[in-house]
Amino acid sequence: MEFEIKLTDKDMYRFNMYQMYSGFHGWLSVILAVFVFVVGGVTYGEVETSRTVLYVVFGILFLIYPPLSLWLAAKRALAASAVLQGTLHYLVDEKGFTVSQNGESAKLPWESIYKMVATKSNVLVYSNRRNAYVIPRAQLGEQYGDLAKLANDKLAKYRVKMK
Repeated sequence: MEFEIKLTDKDMYRFNMYQMYSGFHGWLSVILAVFVFVVGGVTYGEVETSRTVLYVVFGILFLIYPPLSLWLAAKRALAASAVLQGTLHYLVDEKGFTVSQNGESAKLPWESIYKMVATKSNVLVYSNRRNAYVIPRAQLGEQYGDLAKLANDKLAKYRVKMK
């Protein structure tokens, strides 16, 4: 199967959010925010008002800062990379993935795929724990089913999370 992908800021942001909140650091920031809000609520009236306000401000920071910084990082990554700004051509076959653009190509054989994950908005093809090809599901269209079937056939069950 073949398809063309043009990444947007939103696609990169969703990838960054998935990376963050599917790991330890993302959940830690949420847990810390809830903890700080609870401490602020429990100590309300027993400590100075400025301290309670400080708890609330820190709680908001723990909730708002990570997504905001990820949005800015996504915009920077897209702006800094000519490859990501262009249209990527994907060829997926029995051998693996071939991604090409402007006459240059990169191959990722099935054996080298760390894992494949489908989220609500993206298909992520990981070459290692941190780096992935981001394929927006909206641009993939009806070929998603064929890609999911091929991935489930070619990869070990623990390496693929696609339905």
